[in-house]
Amino acid sequence: MQAGERIGDRYELTYPVGRGGMGQVWAGFDERLDRPVAIKFLRQLEVPEGDRQTAGKRFRREARATARLDHPGVPAVHDLGVHGADLYLVMQLVPGIVLADHIAEQEQLRVGEAVSIAAQVCSVLVAAHAASLVHRDLKPQNLMITPSGVVKVLDFGVAALLGPAEASRLTATGRTLGTPTYISPEQAQGGPVGPATDLYALGCVLFEMLAGNPPYEAANAPAMLRLHIDSPIPIITEYRSDVPDDLAHLLYCLLAKDPAERPASAGEVGQILTPFLDGGDTPGIAATRTDNKSSRAAPSSASALMPLQRPRHELVELRAQARELAENERFVQAAEVLERALRSGPEDDEIIALRVELANLYMLAGDFRQARQAFATLARDLDESETEHDLADECRQQAMVCQLELGESEDATEPTTIR
Repeated sequence: MQAGERIGDRYELTYPVGRGGMGQVWAGFDERLDRPVAIKFLRQLEVPEGDRQTAGKRFRREARATARLDHPGVPAVHDLGVHGADLYLVMQLVPGIVLADHIAEQEQLRVGEAVSIAAQVCSVLVAAHAASLVHRDLKPQNLMITPSGVVKVLDFGVAALLGPAEASRLTATGRTLGTPTYISPEQAQGGPVGPATDLYALGCVLFEMLAGNPPYEAANAPAMLRLHIDSPIPIITEYRSDVPDDLAHLLYCLLAKDPAERPASAGEVGQILTPFLDGGDTPGIAATRTDNKSSRAAPSSASALMPLQRPRHELVELRAQARELAENERFVQAAEVLERALRSGPEDDEIIALRVELANLYMLAGDFRQARQAFATLARDLDESETEHDLADECRQQAMVCQLELGESEDATEPTTIR
């Protein structure tokens, strides 16, 4: 795979997001609907020949399972297809930061923040379990926090249907599904799994958010599995003293070795967590990184787009590329091209023209809120520079047009903060 490659005569690959096992994930762009997407590939030639049929069935099941989970905490599925020898799944591109990276930065999350994240995961699990699905691989690497604070649960790829017709679970011979650090004792022993399996993994994730490290640590996978099966349950209050006793008790129950001793359902866990929420929502996390390890997609914000000192020929090339895309009515993608040219540095006439062009692209794409922000911010910057007053007035007028399109009454000349 390489940037610029076309998939299904519709999707253009832009940059790799990550890979693992037999899969690879790319950020891409849906040319037909003018929107960014994530494209997950199953590299079938990398799958052992005897396992390819099973892996293909599981991959298709991921598409069906995720597509029918109509929940804001699950990325939307758009398409499924074949590209050469590979299967691919097209999904919503989720902006934000991986929970594992957020924990690594913060070490220990605030109690209220950790509880809010766990409660949102519970909400997804309620929907999944009601659809007879169990995730089987909940972990911080599979949880994304968007800039607005919404938690997204990724990778239902190892989900197993709980109905008797799916008793085989399509598990390849000799393989244990799940990640050793967060695997339940029954899963580690190759036993049957159910909703309680996800609750155990949720307990491991909640413990890590609060303690800064998972409940068990070992040098290798077999040793880790033994710890989950045989080691005493760790007590969170031994790691930090500000965890309320009732929350510590819930965490202890989530990590019970016997599934029957864990809470009865994800809904029950969510109800127990509610009193410990501080405001009810996870604070928005500014996902400002540019490396693909920490972010599945970099969020765009007009308020963050300020000029960058680039070689003149780069600006000319980017502007020409954006105009070509706009002529093909790929306005969102054209805007993303211009965004790459705008970060921080001194203003000049060409940069100002680029910013006007970008704001117009937002309007053409129907993103009137982003357009209003871009026009209002530019008008303010022009006023502060004491130049280009006529252009500042034009920008304010365009911001008012966007205000009317949005049906809002607040002053369009005052830029609002976009997280």
